[in-house]
Amino acid sequence: MSSPTANKVLTDRIERIELSATMAVTAEAARLKAQGANLVNFGAGEPHFNTPRHIKDAAIAAIEANFTRYTGVAGIPELRKAIVERHASDFGSKYSPEEAVFTTGGKLALFNAIQVLVDHGDEVILPVPYWVSFKDIVQYAGGKLVYLETRESEDFRITAEAIERAITPRTKAIILNSPSNPAGSVVSPADLERIVKLAHARGIYLLLDECYAYLQYAGSPISGGSFTEAKEHLVVLGSLSKTYAMTGWRAGFALAPKAMAAAMVKLQSQSTSSAASFVQKAAIAALSGPQACVAEMRADYLKLRDEVLAGLAKIPGVTCSTPQGAFYVYPNVAAFLGRPGVKNSTELATRLLHEAKVVTVPGEAFGTAEHIRLSYAVSHQDVAEGLTRMKDFFSNL
Repeated sequence: MSSPTANKVLTDRIERIELSATMAVTAEAARLKAQGANLVNFGAGEPHFNTPRHIKDAAIAAIEANFTRYTGVAGIPELRKAIVERHASDFGSKYSPEEAVFTTGGKLALFNAIQVLVDHGDEVILPVPYWVSFKDIVQYAGGKLVYLETRESEDFRITAEAIERAITPRTKAIILNSPSNPAGSVVSPADLERIVKLAHARGIYLLLDECYAYLQYAGSPISGGSFTEAKEHLVVLGSLSKTYAMTGWRAGFALAPKAMAAAMVKLQSQSTSSAASFVQKAAIAALSGPQACVAEMRADYLKLRDEVLAGLAKIPGVTCSTPQGAFYVYPNVAAFLGRPGVKNSTELATRLLHEAKVVTVPGEAFGTAEHIRLSYAVSHQDVAEGLTRMKDFFSNL
Protein backbone atom coordinates (compact mmCIF):
# COMPACT_ATOMS: atom_id res chain seq x y z
CA MET A 1 0.00 0.00 0.00
CA SER A 2 1.52 3.32 -1.05
CA SER A 3 1.93 6.12 1.45
CA PRO A 4 0.41 9.62 0.99
CA THR A 5 3.96 10.89 0.47
CA ALA A 6 4.52 8.43 -2.36
CA ASN A 7 1.41 9.72 -4.14
CA LYS A 8 2.36 13.36 -3.70
CA VAL A 9 3.06 15.08 -7.03
CA LEU A 10 3.67 18.76 -6.32
CA THR A 11 6.38 20.07 -4.02
CA ASP A 12 5.79 21.78 -0.71
CA ARG A 13 7.42 24.96 -2.00
CA ILE A 14 4.96 25.39 -4.89
CA GLU A 15 2.07 24.80 -2.49
CA ARG A 16 3.34 27.67 -0.32
CA ILE A 17 2.57 30.29 -2.99
CA GLU A 18 -0.47 31.51 -4.88
CA LEU A 19 -1.06 32.74 -8.40
CA SER A 20 -0.24 36.46 -8.59
CA ALA A 21 -3.46 38.34 -7.83
CA THR A 22 -2.67 41.11 -10.29
CA MET A 23 -1.98 38.56 -13.04
CA ALA A 24 -5.25 36.79 -12.22
CA VAL A 25 -7.15 40.07 -12.51
CA THR A 26 -5.39 40.82 -15.79
CA ALA A 27 -6.36 37.41 -17.17
CA GLU A 28 -10.02 37.77 -16.20
CA ALA A 29 -10.15 41.28 -17.69
CA ALA A 30 -8.62 39.96 -20.92
CA ARG A 31 -11.23 37.19 -21.04
CA LEU A 32 -14.10 39.66 -20.67
CA LYS A 33 -12.57 42.04 -23.20
CA ALA A 34 -12.29 39.19 -25.71
CA GLN A 35 -16.02 38.67 -25.23
CA GLY A 36 -16.63 42.30 -26.19
CA ALA A 37 -16.83 43.96 -22.76
CA ASN A 38 -16.03 47.68 -22.69
CA LEU A 39 -13.69 47.81 -19.70
CA VAL A 40 -11.91 50.62 -17.90
CA ASN A 41 -8.77 48.92 -16.67
CA PHE A 42 -7.40 50.24 -13.37
CA GLY A 43 -5.93 46.80 -12.68
CA ALA A 44 -2.44 46.20 -14.02
CA GLY A 45 0.36 48.57 -13.06
CA GLU A 46 1.47 49.31 -16.58
CA PRO A 47 2.29 52.72 -18.11
CA HIS A 48 -0.14 53.92 -20.76
CA PHE A 49 2.73 55.57 -22.62
CA ASN A 50 4.53 53.98 -25.54
CA THR A 51 8.20 53.12 -25.18
CA PRO A 52 10.20 56.21 -26.28
CA ARG A 53 11.36 56.22 -29.89
CA HIS A 54 15.10 56.19 -29.24
CA ILE A 55 14.78 53.06 -27.13
CA LYS A 56 12.80 51.22 -29.80
CA ASP A 57 15.27 52.33 -32.45
CA ALA A 58 18.16 50.85 -30.47
CA ALA A 59 16.42 47.46 -30.32
CA ILE A 60 15.60 47.54 -34.02
CA ALA A 61 19.19 48.46 -34.88
CA ALA A 62 20.45 45.58 -32.74
CA ILE A 63 18.19 43.10 -34.52
CA GLU A 64 19.19 44.44 -37.95
CA ALA A 65 22.84 44.07 -36.93
CA ASN A 66 22.11 40.44 -35.96
CA PHE A 67 22.83 41.10 -32.29
CA THR A 68 20.51 38.22 -31.44
CA ARG A 69 22.69 35.60 -29.77
CA TYR A 70 23.38 34.60 -26.18
CA THR A 71 25.24 37.04 -24.00
CA GLY A 72 26.87 36.73 -20.60
CA VAL A 73 24.34 35.86 -17.91
CA ALA A 74 24.64 39.18 -16.05
CA GLY A 75 24.39 41.29 -19.20
CA ILE A 76 26.86 42.69 -21.70
CA PRO A 77 29.66 44.80 -20.17
CA GLU A 78 28.46 48.09 -21.66
CA LEU A 79 24.99 47.54 -20.15
CA ARG A 80 26.30 46.81 -16.67
CA LYS A 81 28.42 49.94 -17.01
CA ALA A 82 25.35 51.97 -18.09
CA ILE A 83 23.38 50.73 -15.06
CA VAL A 84 25.97 51.80 -12.51
CA GLU A 85 26.68 55.10 -14.27
CA ARG A 86 22.98 56.05 -14.42
CA HIS A 87 22.54 55.20 -10.75
CA ALA A 88 25.70 57.05 -9.73
CA SER A 89 24.68 60.12 -11.72
CA ASP A 90 21.18 60.26 -10.23
CA PHE A 91 21.82 59.05 -6.68
CA GLY A 92 25.54 59.33 -5.94
CA SER A 93 25.99 55.59 -5.50
CA LYS A 94 29.33 53.84 -6.01
CA TYR A 95 28.86 50.48 -7.68
CA SER A 96 31.19 48.69 -10.07
CA PRO A 97 29.87 46.85 -13.15
CA GLU A 98 30.66 43.58 -11.35
CA GLU A 99 28.07 44.55 -8.73
CA ALA A 100 25.32 44.94 -11.35
CA VAL A 101 23.16 42.10 -12.67
CA PHE A 102 20.69 42.61 -15.53
CA THR A 103 17.59 40.44 -15.26
CA THR A 104 14.48 39.50 -17.21
CA GLY A 105 12.35 42.06 -15.40
CA GLY A 106 12.59 43.53 -11.92
CA LYS A 107 10.63 40.62 -10.44
CA LEU A 108 13.41 38.20 -11.39
CA ALA A 109 15.97 40.43 -9.66
CA LEU A 110 13.84 40.23 -6.51
CA PHE A 111 13.32 36.48 -6.85
CA ASN A 112 17.04 35.82 -7.33
CA ALA A 113 18.01 38.03 -4.39
CA ILE A 114 15.60 36.33 -2.00
CA GLN A 115 16.54 32.82 -3.15
CA VAL A 116 20.26 33.39 -2.52
CA LEU A 117 19.67 35.20 0.79
CA VAL A 118 16.74 33.63 2.62
CA ASP A 119 16.89 30.11 4.03
CA HIS A 120 14.28 28.06 5.86
CA GLY A 121 13.26 29.78 9.08
CA ASP A 122 14.94 33.09 8.32
CA GLU A 123 12.74 36.04 9.24
CA VAL A 124 12.00 38.73 6.69
CA ILE A 125 10.36 42.00 7.76
CA LEU A 126 7.66 43.09 5.33
CA PRO A 127 5.60 46.29 5.76
CA VAL A 128 1.84 46.09 5.14
CA PRO A 129 0.35 46.77 2.64
CA TYR A 130 2.87 45.02 0.44
CA TRP A 131 3.27 44.26 -3.24
CA VAL A 132 1.68 40.88 -3.94
CA SER A 133 4.85 38.99 -4.95
CA PHE A 134 6.96 39.89 -1.91
CA LYS A 135 5.03 37.52 0.35
CA ASP A 136 4.96 34.57 -2.02
CA ILE A 137 8.60 34.77 -3.10
CA VAL A 138 9.75 34.79 0.54
CA GLN A 139 7.46 31.85 1.35
CA TYR A 140 8.76 29.97 -1.69
CA ALA A 141 12.27 30.30 -0.27
CA GLY A 142 11.05 28.95 3.08
CA GLY A 143 11.40 32.25 4.91
CA LYS A 144 9.16 33.39 7.75
CA LEU A 145 7.41 36.69 7.19
CA VAL A 146 7.22 39.25 9.98
CA TYR A 147 4.50 41.67 8.97
CA LEU A 148 4.96 45.31 9.93
CA GLU A 149 1.58 47.02 10.13
CA THR A 150 1.32 50.65 9.04
CA ARG A 151 -1.45 53.18 9.64
CA GLU A 152 -3.69 54.52 6.94
CA SER A 153 -4.12 57.70 8.98
CA GLU A 154 -0.37 58.25 8.51
CA ASP A 155 -0.49 57.45 4.77
CA PHE A 156 0.96 54.00 5.48
CA ARG A 157 4.25 55.61 6.53
CA ILE A 158 7.20 53.36 7.36
CA THR A 159 9.59 54.59 10.05
CA ALA A 160 12.99 53.51 11.27
CA GLU A 161 11.58 53.11 14.79
CA ALA A 162 8.95 50.64 13.58
CA ILE A 163 11.54 48.66 11.65
CA GLU A 164 13.83 48.49 14.67
CA ARG A 165 11.02 47.20 16.90
CA ALA A 166 10.34 44.38 14.43
CA ILE A 167 13.93 43.10 14.36
CA THR A 168 14.67 39.84 16.19
CA PRO A 169 17.78 37.62 16.38
CA ARG A 170 16.37 35.63 13.44
CA THR A 171 15.91 38.62 11.13
CA LYS A 172 17.81 38.00 7.91
CA ALA A 173 16.33 40.66 5.66
CA ILE A 174 14.02 43.66 5.39
CA ILE A 175 12.04 44.44 2.25
CA LEU A 176 11.20 48.05 1.46
CA ASN A 177 9.34 49.35 -1.58
CA SER A 178 9.44 53.13 -1.87
CA PRO A 179 7.47 54.65 -3.51
CA SER A 180 5.24 51.71 -2.76
CA ASN A 181 2.82 49.53 -4.59
CA PRO A 182 -0.10 49.58 -3.69
CA ALA A 183 -0.41 52.76 -1.62
CA GLY A 184 2.14 55.09 -3.21
CA SER A 185 3.70 55.78 0.19
CA VAL A 186 7.27 57.07 0.38
CA VAL A 187 9.87 56.47 3.09
CA SER A 188 11.23 59.86 4.12
CA PRO A 189 14.91 60.57 3.35
CA ALA A 190 15.71 60.71 7.07
CA ASP A 191 13.99 57.39 7.81
CA LEU A 192 15.54 55.74 4.77
CA GLU A 193 19.03 56.74 5.88
CA ARG A 194 18.37 55.45 9.40
CA ILE A 195 16.96 52.16 8.11
CA VAL A 196 19.87 51.59 5.73
CA LYS A 197 22.43 52.26 8.47
CA LEU A 198 20.47 50.28 11.07
CA ALA A 199 20.36 47.21 8.83
CA HIS A 200 24.07 47.52 8.09
CA ALA A 201 24.97 47.86 11.76
CA ARG A 202 22.90 44.78 12.63
CA GLY A 203 24.23 42.69 9.71
CA ILE A 204 20.74 42.48 8.19
CA TYR A 205 20.23 42.66 4.44
CA LEU A 206 17.99 45.43 3.17
CA LEU A 207 16.25 44.71 -0.11
CA LEU A 208 15.14 47.98 -1.63
CA ASP A 209 12.61 47.69 -4.46
CA GLU A 210 13.08 51.03 -6.19
CA CYS A 211 11.21 50.39 -9.43
CA TYR A 212 9.15 53.57 -8.83
CA ALA A 213 12.11 55.66 -7.63
CA TYR A 214 11.69 58.19 -10.43
CA LEU A 215 7.95 58.52 -9.83
CA GLN A 216 8.12 60.49 -6.60
CA TYR A 217 5.99 63.62 -6.34
CA ALA A 218 7.30 65.30 -3.19
CA GLY A 219 10.97 66.20 -3.37
CA SER A 220 13.74 64.68 -5.45
CA PRO A 221 13.98 60.93 -6.07
CA ILE A 222 16.08 59.12 -3.48
CA SER A 223 17.82 55.74 -3.29
CA GLY A 224 19.26 53.73 -0.45
CA GLY A 225 22.28 53.27 -2.69
CA SER A 226 23.25 56.86 -1.86
CA PHE A 227 24.50 55.68 1.54
CA THR A 228 27.62 54.05 0.17
CA GLU A 229 29.11 53.17 3.55
CA ALA A 230 26.30 50.64 4.07
CA LYS A 231 26.34 48.93 0.65
CA GLU A 232 27.72 45.68 2.12
CA HIS A 233 24.22 44.82 3.39
CA LEU A 234 22.18 46.52 0.70
CA VAL A 235 20.54 45.19 -2.46
CA VAL A 236 18.97 47.77 -4.78
CA LEU A 237 16.33 46.25 -7.06
CA GLY A 238 15.52 48.33 -10.12
CA SER A 239 13.43 48.15 -13.24
CA LEU A 240 13.18 49.99 -16.54
CA SER A 241 9.52 48.97 -16.88
CA LYS A 242 7.88 51.91 -15.13
CA THR A 243 10.58 54.54 -15.64
CA TYR A 244 10.78 54.15 -19.42
CA ALA A 245 7.42 52.46 -20.24
CA MET A 246 9.15 49.16 -20.99
CA THR A 247 6.99 46.60 -19.17
CA GLY A 248 6.86 44.06 -21.98
CA TRP A 249 10.57 44.28 -22.62
CA ARG A 250 11.30 42.60 -19.26
CA ALA A 251 14.24 44.71 -18.22
CA GLY A 252 15.33 44.80 -14.58
CA PHE A 253 18.51 44.87 -12.54
CA ALA A 254 20.06 44.42 -9.15
CA LEU A 255 22.93 46.31 -7.52
CA ALA A 256 24.48 44.20 -4.81
CA PRO A 257 27.74 43.32 -3.03
CA LYS A 258 30.02 41.34 -5.35
CA ALA A 259 29.55 38.01 -3.57
CA MET A 260 25.78 38.33 -3.69
CA ALA A 261 25.80 39.52 -7.29
CA ALA A 262 27.89 36.48 -8.20
CA ALA A 263 25.45 34.19 -6.41
CA MET A 264 22.52 35.76 -8.27
CA VAL A 265 24.36 35.24 -11.56
CA LYS A 266 24.95 31.59 -10.64
CA LEU A 267 21.25 31.07 -9.92
CA GLN A 268 20.22 32.91 -13.07
CA SER A 269 22.62 30.78 -15.14
CA GLN A 270 20.46 27.78 -14.23
CA SER A 271 17.12 29.46 -14.90
CA THR A 272 16.63 32.18 -17.50
CA SER A 273 20.30 32.72 -18.37
CA SER A 274 20.73 36.17 -19.95
CA ALA A 275 17.98 38.59 -20.88
CA ALA A 276 17.23 38.97 -24.59
CA SER A 277 20.25 40.43 -26.36
CA PHE A 278 18.45 43.21 -28.25
CA VAL A 279 16.59 44.20 -25.07
CA GLN A 280 19.98 44.83 -23.52
CA LYS A 281 20.84 47.25 -26.32
CA ALA A 282 17.50 49.01 -25.79
CA ALA A 283 18.25 49.23 -22.07
CA ILE A 284 21.56 50.95 -22.79
CA ALA A 285 19.71 53.51 -24.89
CA ALA A 286 17.20 54.05 -22.08
CA LEU A 287 19.81 54.49 -19.37
CA SER A 288 22.40 56.45 -21.36
CA GLY A 289 20.13 58.43 -23.67
CA PRO A 290 17.99 61.55 -23.12
CA GLN A 291 16.00 61.50 -19.88
CA ALA A 292 13.38 64.13 -20.75
CA CYS A 293 10.82 61.36 -21.32
CA VAL A 294 11.06 60.36 -17.66
CA ALA A 295 10.16 63.86 -16.45
CA GLU A 296 7.35 64.15 -19.00
CA MET A 297 5.72 60.89 -17.93
CA ARG A 298 6.08 61.78 -14.26
CA ALA A 299 4.34 65.13 -14.83
CA ASP A 300 1.38 63.41 -16.47
CA TYR A 301 1.12 60.82 -13.70
CA LEU A 302 0.89 63.65 -11.18
CA LYS A 303 -2.04 65.16 -13.09
CA LEU A 304 -3.71 61.76 -13.30
CA ARG A 305 -3.23 61.20 -9.55
CA ASP A 306 -4.98 64.46 -8.75
CA GLU A 307 -7.83 63.64 -11.12
CA VAL A 308 -8.34 60.23 -9.53
CA LEU A 309 -8.28 61.65 -6.01
CA ALA A 310 -10.80 64.32 -6.99
CA GLY A 311 -13.08 61.67 -8.49
CA LEU A 312 -12.86 59.38 -5.47
CA ALA A 313 -13.65 62.31 -3.15
CA LYS A 314 -17.03 62.59 -4.90
CA ILE A 315 -18.04 59.04 -3.96
CA PRO A 316 -19.77 59.05 -0.54
CA GLY A 317 -18.32 56.41 1.76
CA VAL A 318 -14.99 56.10 -0.05
CA THR A 319 -11.88 57.62 1.54
CA CYS A 320 -8.34 57.64 0.21
CA SER A 321 -4.89 58.59 1.43
CA THR A 322 -2.78 60.77 -0.87
CA PRO A 323 0.00 58.79 -2.57
CA GLN A 324 3.37 60.53 -2.78
CA GLY A 325 4.71 58.37 -5.59
CA ALA A 326 4.18 55.47 -8.02
CA PHE A 327 0.87 55.43 -9.96
CA TYR A 328 -1.64 53.81 -7.64
CA VAL A 329 -4.36 54.89 -5.24
CA TYR A 330 -5.53 52.62 -2.44
CA PRO A 331 -9.02 53.75 -1.44
CA ASN A 332 -10.75 52.49 1.69
CA VAL A 333 -14.11 50.87 0.88
CA ALA A 334 -14.92 49.55 4.36
CA ALA A 335 -18.26 51.40 4.34
CA PHE A 336 -19.55 49.02 1.67
CA LEU A 337 -18.24 45.72 2.99
CA GLY A 338 -20.63 43.35 4.69
CA ARG A 339 -23.55 44.31 2.49
CA PRO A 340 -25.38 41.57 0.54
CA GLY A 341 -23.06 40.17 -2.11
CA VAL A 342 -20.11 42.23 -0.84
CA LYS A 343 -18.61 40.13 1.93
CA ASN A 344 -15.08 41.40 1.34
CA SER A 345 -13.01 43.50 -1.03
CA THR A 346 -12.51 40.52 -3.35
CA GLU A 347 -16.25 40.25 -3.88
CA LEU A 348 -16.47 44.01 -4.28
CA ALA A 349 -13.75 44.02 -6.94
CA THR A 350 -15.49 41.14 -8.71
CA ARG A 351 -18.78 43.04 -8.80
CA LEU A 352 -17.04 46.21 -9.99
CA LEU A 353 -15.58 44.19 -12.85
CA HIS A 354 -18.74 42.42 -13.93
CA GLU A 355 -21.33 45.11 -13.21
CA ALA A 356 -19.50 48.41 -13.68
CA LYS A 357 -16.89 47.01 -16.10
CA VAL A 358 -14.12 48.60 -14.01
CA VAL A 359 -10.99 46.56 -13.29
CA THR A 360 -9.48 46.92 -9.80
CA VAL A 361 -7.43 44.67 -7.49
CA PRO A 362 -8.80 43.67 -4.05
CA GLY A 363 -6.88 44.71 -0.94
CA GLU A 364 -6.59 41.12 0.33
CA ALA A 365 -3.86 40.64 -2.28
CA PHE A 366 -1.80 43.33 -0.54
CA GLY A 367 -2.45 42.27 3.05
CA THR A 368 -5.37 44.54 4.02
CA ALA A 369 -9.08 43.84 4.13
CA GLU A 370 -10.74 47.22 3.54
CA HIS A 371 -9.22 48.49 0.31
CA ILE A 372 -9.05 48.14 -3.44
CA ARG A 373 -6.16 49.23 -5.62
CA LEU A 374 -6.51 51.37 -8.71
CA SER A 375 -3.68 52.02 -11.15
CA TYR A 376 -4.02 55.45 -12.74
CA ALA A 377 -1.45 54.72 -15.44
CA VAL A 378 -4.25 55.13 -17.96
CA SER A 379 -5.57 57.88 -20.21
CA HIS A 380 -7.28 60.94 -18.77
CA GLN A 381 -10.44 59.83 -20.58
CA ASP A 382 -10.33 56.46 -18.85
CA VAL A 383 -9.93 58.14 -15.46
CA ALA A 384 -13.03 60.25 -16.04
CA GLU A 385 -15.09 57.34 -17.38
CA GLY A 386 -13.92 54.88 -14.75
CA LEU A 387 -14.65 57.20 -11.83
CA THR A 388 -18.11 57.96 -13.24
CA ARG A 389 -18.85 54.24 -13.43
CA MET A 390 -17.56 53.70 -9.90
CA LYS A 391 -19.67 56.52 -8.50
CA ASP A 392 -22.80 55.07 -10.12
CA PHE A 393 -21.93 51.59 -8.88
CA PHE A 394 -21.38 52.63 -5.26
CA SER A 395 -24.46 54.85 -5.19
CA ASN A 396 -26.59 51.85 -6.14
CA LEU A 397 -24.87 49.35 -3.87
